[in-house]
Amino acid sequence: METWEWVVLVVAVAALVLLLAAFVSIRRRRSQLEERFGPEYERAVSSVGRGEAERRLDRLKQEHEELDLRSLPPAARERYLDEWRQAEARFVSDPRDAVRAAERVVVRILEDRGYPTDRDVEERAALVAADHPDVVERYRHGHAMLEDVDGDRSTENLRKAMIDFRAVMEELLEDARTAA
Repeated sequence: METWEWVVLVVAVAALVLLLAAFVSIRRRRSQLEERFGPEYERAVSSVGRGEAERRLDRLKQEHEELDLRSLPPAARERYLDEWRQAEARFVSDPRDAVRAAERVVVRILEDRGYPTDRDVEERAALVAADHPDVVERYRHGHAMLEDVDGDRSTENLRKAMIDFRAVMEELLEDARTAA
């Protein structure tokens, strides 16, 4: 083989190795995002496409790592549980107000834990998904049910919202308890 043929062969092999390394890197990044964000990953991919979703989730992952997240002291957890029980007790007499109170309890827990609450529901939910991927969709659903109260379905939607917010609240308080 002549020298130029060896050079072409070495360049081709090097290009192939670089291509393989890039492929492995992309797969590893994708796998890490899927594992970290769970159902949120699939939701993002289906709404904006894989490339944009992965860029967005990478940005959220970075932002999440900069948060000063903390666990709740036992007294705060008990206070939130008491507030939750009061909201549930009001459900029979004023379901809409009870669900709004339940959502406020969830938002205050998030704020107490260190999540930013000055954002819209979607951004807040996406940041929470980094730690709680299994309940973040329930947070979104509860919020949507609260917004979609009309006619005959209103009490049923409010009941569903209350159940969703309860699941989120329990997850946040359980996570805070186990972290403490």
